[in-house]
Amino acid sequence: MLRALFISAIIFVASVPRLWAELPVAVTGSLSINAGSGEFAPFYLMSNNFGVFTQPYSVLARASAIKPVDFGSRFSFGFGADVIGGYFSSRKYERYSVDKGEAVMIARRPSAVRIQQLYGEVKYRSLFLTAGVKEVGSAMLNDRLSSGDLTWSANSRPMPGVRAGFHGFEDIPFTNGWVQVNGELFYGRPADNHWLEDRYNYENYYVTTGRWINYKRIYFRTNPQQPFHVTVGMQAAAQFGGTQRNYNDGVPVDESKASLDFMDFVDMLIPRQGDDFWTGNHLGSWDLKATVRLKDGSTLMAYLQSPWEDGSGIGKMNGFDGLWGVEYRRPGRGIVTGAVVEYLDFTNQSGPLHWDPDDFPGTTITDWATGADDYYNHYFYNGYACYGLSQGSPFMTSPIYNRDGYMRFVDNKVRGFHVAVEGCVARDVDYRAMLSYRQAWGSGYIPRVAKVHDFSAMVEASWLVPTVKGLSLKGSAAVDRGDIFGNNFGVSLTLSYNGEFTLWKR
Repeated sequence: MLRALFISAIIFVASVPRLWAELPVAVTGSLSINAGSGEFAPFYLMSNNFGVFTQPYSVLARASAIKPVDFGSRFSFGFGADVIGGYFSSRKYERYSVDKGEAVMIARRPSAVRIQQLYGEVKYRSLFLTAGVKEVGSAMLNDRLSSGDLTWSANSRPMPGVRAGFHGFEDIPFTNGWVQVNGELFYGRPADNHWLEDRYNYENYYVTTGRWINYKRIYFRTNPQQPFHVTVGMQAAAQFGGTQRNYNDGVPVDESKASLDFMDFVDMLIPRQGDDFWTGNHLGSWDLKATVRLKDGSTLMAYLQSPWEDGSGIGKMNGFDGLWGVEYRRPGRGIVTGAVVEYLDFTNQSGPLHWDPDDFPGTTITDWATGADDYYNHYFYNGYACYGLSQGSPFMTSPIYNRDGYMRFVDNKVRGFHVAVEGCVARDVDYRAMLSYRQAWGSGYIPRVAKVHDFSAMVEASWLVPTVKGLSLKGSAAVDRGDIFGNNFGVSLTLSYNGEFTLWKR
């Protein structure tokens, strides 16, 4: 983290001096209170919110100052600082006690004060570079209405790192504007080692700390000026490096360290196989979106994100698995300005078996069976999560819900739907409503004896106070019912102020 912050400072100080002649900064201050029943905040208060709410009770204050990049200029810079502090209720997790010879419940709560964002960034022509901790959500889906991106969502807390790429889509030469490209590359290191060590049960299985994350994306898009255009491409993420520790009844039994040298960082760009296995844990999605612009200016989009964990998923041997969605957007204000309907299915996973004859020298079985993808799980790394919250879709139950201290995804064989709508009911009053239903069968390696289910819903209203510019009040009520997230009910209330000031003037 210190390295990323140091790079941020260099970017900030090295900015062209004349740009400091006028420096507009957006400032935000908010006070939030949430309360409810159950072990966790309801699903829709937790999900796609960058890990801000997780506890059933909290009182938090948040303050930020952000200077955004001016994408209309050839060269521009930006920075941001965002701090959260307050009171959070505790939640108990199992931990094995060597003295007692059994598991005991240990109360854990989020830190009273934390840095949510702290970064610097520069932009030159079509390229950008960001260093530090910054909230970055989906590049394709609507984070406010969607259930969440399968590869890189707005669900978990941001991590320190360096991100570079195109800030938007750029015309590919010699295509006369008919084909555009967008891409991004990220290297980061989650700062959740302490969180993992505090919530792991130390009774069995393993915990892996010190890992790195790589993310890359490339999208191609046809001419967006046309009434119909298509976006297609791939996202890929990887966990690499780190130290795995196995325990048995509170006693460490072995420790394994993954290599971490220059070539490991290179291998994240183009993965290659090492002595026995591929370097790192790779996963991602094939993404496709078709957009139609209607005569009244509204847009209708249909999209698919198809997950993959290895070659079978990349070859789309995982059947109907994926996020299938439709989104409607209407400009201006109205009763309905946006709506999303999504169907999610992760039950195929390329079949229940995986067999590689090369893993068993001397075997007479020479056929291959590439299955058991086990989405978001891996034999060396914890689940694909940061601070216990899925870095991909929150539709698959995040490890934070595992009060037995198991650091992987329990229910990744899941199927269900998600619906969301937003709009305006009055001049200064907006609303948002979301609901979902899912069934889960555990995982391919550890199936449940009987399926479980969950129903979750939320309604939210925001009032822009007309007498005080920048002041708003937002209230939410959410509920979970079922066997997956538990029976949770919660309400939240947020009073916030958004303004802008100029540090220097010409």
